[in-house]
Amino acid sequence: MTLVPVSVAPHLQTFLALDFGMKRTGLAVGNRLLRTAQPQGTIKAEGKARFAGIEQQLAQWQPDALVIGVPFHPDGAEHENTVRARRFSRQLQARFKLPVFEVDERYSTTEALQLGAKDADAVAACIILEQFLRSIP
Repeated sequence: MTLVPVSVAPHLQTFLALDFGMKRTGLAVGNRLLRTAQPQGTIKAEGKARFAGIEQQLAQWQPDALVIGVPFHPDGAEHENTVRARRFSRQLQARFKLPVFEVDERYSTTEALQLGAKDADAVAACIILEQFLRSIP
């Protein structure tokens, strides 16, 4: 996959990434300087409980922005979870008032499983975030 450079303001340095799923959301934190990410576990909750878990991570890491993986079919077509992830992205921005960047996350969970991840969702969030960080010029 070719990375398209993303325009990100220079003051945005620390990012919290989310691998959104209907039952679980993987989390990772990383920064622009090192261009690496570290898994921060998985929130196994829906609705308000999911947002409460995210709020705890925001309080702990105080990121400058959020990065969310948006799934697509292998051919790039959208599907039901694409729509759900984009809706979640808008909810995050409205609730937490932070910039939210969307990243094509095709195969992130598959890659995490191939790496032998015990928490595939958190490792997928790392993969999403590192892909994003590599796209920043």
